[in-house]
Formats: sequence, C-alpha cells, structure tokens
Amino acid sequence: MTAAEGVALLGVRHHGPGSARAVRAALDRLEPRIVLVEGPPEADAVLGLAADPGMRPPVALLAHVVDEPSRAGFWPFAEFSPEWAAIRWAAGHGVAVRFIDLPAAHSLLLRDERDAPRGPQVRREGEGEGEEGDGAEEEAGAADARIDPLAVLARTAGHDDPERWWEDAVEHRGRDGEGEADPLAAFGALAEAMGVLRETYGDGGHRGDAVREAHMRLRIREARRAHERVAVVCGAWHVPALARTGGVTADRALLKGLPKAKVEVTWVPWTHRRLSRAGGYGAGIDSPGWYRHLFTSPDRPVARWMTKVAGLLREEDLPVSSAHVIEAVRLADTLAGLRGRPLPGLGETTDAVRAVMCDGSDVPLALIRDRLVVGDVLGEVPEGAPAVPLARDLAREQRRLRMKPEAPEREMDLDLRKDTDAARSRLLHRLRMLGIGWGRPGRSRTATTGTFRESWRLRWEPELAVAVAEAGVWGTTVESAAGARAEDAAVHARALAEVTGLAEQCLLAGLPDALPTVMRVLADRAALDPDVAHLAQALPALVRSLRYGDVRGTDAGALREVAEGLAERVCVGLPPACAGLDADGAAEMRGHVAQVQQALVLLGDDALRDRWAGVLRKLAVRDRGIPGLLRGSAARLLLDDARLEPGEVARLMGLALSHGTPPQEAAAWVEGFLAGGGMLLVHDERLLALVDGWLSAVPAAAFDDVLPLLRRTFGGFDAGARRTVGELVRRGPGGGGAGGAAGEGLPGFAPRLDEERAEAALSTVRLLLGPGGADGGGDA
Repeated sequence: MTAAEGVALLGVRHHGPGSARAVRAALDRLEPRIVLVEGPPEADAVLGLAADPGMRPPVALLAHVVDEPSRAGFWPFAEFSPEWAAIRWAAGHGVAVRFIDLPAAHSLLLRDERDAPRGPQVRREGEGEGEEGDGAEEEAGAADARIDPLAVLARTAGHDDPERWWEDAVEHRGRDGEGEADPLAAFGALAEAMGVLRETYGDGGHRGDAVREAHMRLRIREARRAHERVAVVCGAWHVPALARTGGVTADRALLKGLPKAKVEVTWVPWTHRRLSRAGGYGAGIDSPGWYRHLFTSPDRPVARWMTKVAGLLREEDLPVSSAHVIEAVRLADTLAGLRGRPLPGLGETTDAVRAVMCDGSDVPLALIRDRLVVGDVLGEVPEGAPAVPLARDLAREQRRLRMKPEAPEREMDLDLRKDTDAARSRLLHRLRMLGIGWGRPGRSRTATTGTFRESWRLRWEPELAVAVAEAGVWGTTVESAAGARAEDAAVHARALAEVTGLAEQCLLAGLPDALPTVMRVLADRAALDPDVAHLAQALPALVRSLRYGDVRGTDAGALREVAEGLAERVCVGLPPACAGLDADGAAEMRGHVAQVQQALVLLGDDALRDRWAGVLRKLAVRDRGIPGLLRGSAARLLLDDARLEPGEVARLMGLALSHGTPPQEAAAWVEGFLAGGGMLLVHDERLLALVDGWLSAVPAAAFDDVLPLLRRTFGGFDAGARRTVGELVRRGPGGGGAGGAAGEGLPGFAPRLDEERAEAALSTVRLLLGPGGADGGGDA
C-alpha cells in the first residue's frame, strides 16, 4: 500500500460505493496534506467547483481539443465514486487535491492514433480493477487479450459472478454490524492481490497503462517532495506499478515525444444511464441507481430499497401494500442466508420483488430496472463552470423558455400561435441546424393537420455538450451560429433539393439573415439545373416553407417566386423527361409527380394547377414512349382531382388493357392507376369489370410475369377493400359483380337513391357531423 514513506496508495474500483466509503474512512485516518486523484491534470483549474453547492453529481469532466472539438473525452463521477469522495473530502478539510493521470493533451491524440473511429469518448482511466477497460484507449485487436482482474479474483475465491463477489467482499463490508477496525486493511489486501495479478499477467492487455503510470509516478514523487503525507486514489490495477520506486529516467523517457494539443476542460452534467455499461461506458457498472442507494442509505438499505420499489409500482397503479414490503424484505434476507451472503444484494432483492410484488412476472421488473436500478438521474453543474460562448447562450435560452434539460425522454407539444411555443420551436430547429439533437420532431397527439402545431421528443444526452462545443465555431449565440451554418451548407450543397430543404429549415428556425444567401444559391441552382427530377424533388419543400411562413409571420415572398418558377419548368420539362424510362426510373418519377401534385394543391395557384392538369392529361393519353406506370398514375391523379370524367377513365383503361398491349405494360398501368387505393374498384364496377376481364384474358405464358406486379398493387389495399373486391369478383356477371351492370343485385347499391332507407340514417349522420354539418343541418 505504501510506495515510499508518507505515501498511501488507495486502490479502488471506479464507481464503487464500498470503495467510496472506505476512501473517506482511510482519509480520516491518514489525514494527508495532499490528495492525488487519477484524472487529467488540466482539470486542476476547475477542481474548486467540486465544492460549489450548485455541483450535483453525476457530473463529468469534459476535455476537448480547442481546434477540433470532436476530439474529446469524458471522465464521469457519481456521488458514490471513490474519486469524487476523495475530492469532496479534500474540499471539506481544506486539503490540496490534484489530478495526476496522463494529460488529456496527450491522451486524446494517442487515442486517435490507436483507434480508427473519431469522436467523443467516455474515458475512465484505469479500468483494470474490474471494469471492461478503457475502450477509448485500447486497440480493437487488444480488447480480446485484456483480462478482467475482478473476474480472476472471483474465480480464485470460488465465485462464478465477479459482481456478486465484489458486493460481498467490498460493497457490503462494514454493513453487516461487525464494522471494520482498520479502514486501511481492505486496501492492503486488494493491493497484494493486484500485485500477484500484475506479476502473472503483466499489463493484462492494457497497452496504454505504461505511459500513464510513468506520468503518475512522476507526479507522486513531486508531491512527496512538497508534502509529508500524501494519499493517492487510483484504480487498484495501477497500485503495484505506482508502488515501484526509482526509475525516474525511464519514466521520463516513456513520456518524451508524445503528441500534444491545446485542450480545454470543463464540467458537464452526466446521467446514471450513461454511467452504466449498457450506455456504452467501458468502465461503467450494471446498476448505478442501486449503488447510489447503497451509498446514501445510512441504515437498513434493503428495507429502504423495497419501499422505493413499492412507491414506483404504486405510481403505475399496481396493487402493492406495506405487507408486500415486509414480506419482500424477509424473503430477501432469507435468500441471502441460504446463498451464504452477508447481506442481500441486488440479485436477492430482485428475486424477492419478483415473487412478492410482481406475482412472478418480469414485466414490472423491466420498469424497476429502468427507473431505479439504472435510473435517469441528471447531474447539475454551477453556472460559473467554464463553457464556450455558445453553451452559455444556449443555457440562457433554456432558462428563458423554461426548457430544462432532462435525462428521461419527454414529449412537448407546441402551439406556434403562442409566442413562447414559437420561440421554443425556433430554438429546437436552430439546434438541429447545428447538429445538436436535443429534440426530435414527432407526431402530434392532437388530431390536426394544420401547420400551427408541432410535437417534439426531448432527451438530453451528455454527449450533446461536445456537439455544442463543436458548433461553437459557427458563432457565439445559437441564432448567429445556426445562420452561419445554414449559409455555409447552402454554398456547399450538392443537390438542389438540399438547398430547398435549407430554405425550409431557415423559416422553421427563424433565420431571416441567412435566408437571402440561401435564396440566392437556390435561384442560381434552379436556373442551371436541367434535370426535371431534381426540380420536382425540390418543389415540395419550398411550398411547405410558404405554409410555415404564413403561420410564423415570416416574409416568404421570395420563396413563392422561386416555387412558381420551378413549377413552370416542371410543367414544361416533365413529358419529355418521362419518355423512355425503364421500370426503376418510372417508379422514381411517379413519386416526383405525386409530390408535385400535392405541392401545387398547397400552393393554391389556379393557373398553375390548370397547366399541371394539362401536363397530366398529356401523360395519360399518350400511348407511345410513356411507361404504363406513369400513364396510369396520371389518369388516377386527374380522376381524384375531378378533371377526368369516369367515362373517359373507363375508355383509357380499356385502351391500356386491350389485347394489343403487352401484359406487363398493362399490369404497370393498373399499378399506377390503383396506387391511390382500392375503393375505386368497389364503387365503380365498370372499372372492376375491365380489370377482371383483362386479367382473365392474360395468356398463361405471361401470367407469371404479371403476377408480382398485381400482388404488389392489390397488396397495398386495406383489408376491407380487398375483401369487398373479392366478393364482387366472386359474384361475377349476373350477380351485380364484375361484368354485370352497375349496381344490379349488389346490396347497398342501386340505380337511384332509396329515400326511405336514407331517411332512417339521416339523424345519425347529422349527429356525427355536428351543428352546421350536412349542409347546415338541412335536408341531406
């Protein structure tokens, strides 16, 4: 445990409540003059904030390269982390505290040299004491060779579960009523065990440890020269290496020539979910919520835990009484005794809860694990913590709009007619422009298709702090940064649709200063782009932007001019662009045509709609060069828009399904025409008869080629339409089905209205439509 006289090495497991309690007791016993903690030395400048009342763990140190914020790392601390306990002890006793690990200026660059992936990593240096290891620092090929020291110790002690062994040996130590006379005894035993493991396995596959341990030894020697009593809190795996004396020259040689960068360090909030292994944290734990409970419960931890579980289940309207709590505690104690454990652990409490409170079901247990065993606790940092200007502006906006970052996902419905909700919407859209995914657009729970409502799903993840730091290069405020990002994206956009999408986002985000640049690029690209498909793909976003501009009070006159110009060019260029397309090209063009149809309806320009209808009619009636899929789709759009009479539709279908048309081409026409739904065949038996007669006449040799198209077409109908069409075809000629006269013998259909039957249902229809329905409540 002692590297030299006056130096105490306290080897711990990161995020272990038992280790945290032991560290506090050991420091009380040792009374050191300085405490050294495993962590990046650059964070010494912000260590004083750990004593601020506004600092509430879980929190993390965030270090990032100044010129390249994506090179970043996190060092998380929970309330029950031994390092955090040491830092708070030092602050409470007026003792100096320093970080001694390899500086982030080196480690962030060393990580990127070893690993192909780039981006922020969760880093807890020294995971050798039982965690999965520092995934950010090891090569992928070395991961398989790394050992888990706790697993080796557990197997040596005859246990097959390292977590369970660690709970019994450390976490429950001193909680069984016996106490512990010497708080340093556990550290001595663990150091001895780790020494044997290091002799057997060497670095255990942790190839970056040699450099880190060399730097820590140098810092320990410096502290020893300045202070008579030094305490070092580090991962237990490092204790044997740090206990070695001498070798100063060798240590300095290891550190010579390391790559170096300028870094910035600050505190950021963290969450229990991201502290867990399931959250992707290599040094994480399986049950941070449970560990926090063990650390903060002064007595009777099992009874207090069962009370929490009962409260959660009651909130979910499950019948749980105080008797359930008593029986669950008794069962957990009994299970611990049968299994030879000093106290019930998470396994015993979970088994007891399943049997007593959940009636043997695992479904409520999933909720308990999510809310309590892991938890969604989100830490807080003081306002005085260093941050980039953009992060400070975002924090101000969040306070102004009362949008507190929270770890659990929550829904937020916004009414854009209200000033506060409109401002919230602009903030979320600006953050999306900057790549900060705090909010994701969702489907509103309010039954409306209007543009004045938005629904968002909000969830704050710690990694968003890195995204904010990265976005800081665009500006010092959220608005200015989003505007600069939009202008740059418009200039470097490759496709016309990307620019129109940016114009839409500028209106959604309320970026009037960026819109002129985007519109200039849009006009230039639209004028030079001869591809009708590109123009058709770009038009819908512009039209949607006009609607958003209306509800948000934004001047979108320039957008309307560009949108109308694009629509004119689409009308001119569409027929030639549709000629000679293969099956895949026709399918893609059909999607563009449908989007343009919807966009022109929203645009509300009658002259353009008339011209567009003329273009569709050209496509529908041409039988040379235009794929059947597009001709059928154009006919259906005209019919739905009441610009084509049913008789004319029947004539076009008859021509498309005539004997002179190849079966595959005819099937493609049917697919394009019926893509809008199958109810058309239900209500127009002439069309159904044409389709039925054509299908019956398809030659056997061509039927196998036609069948996939027909299956795709009719498979798109809802179940009711398919069933009704099948019934009509089954009745056949003479039964009012396909081939019979329209409406003859078909229940529910007749040549004329049955007024007596209609009168019986009229009152119900009026009730459904409400006041003013059914022509103002008059005669139907």
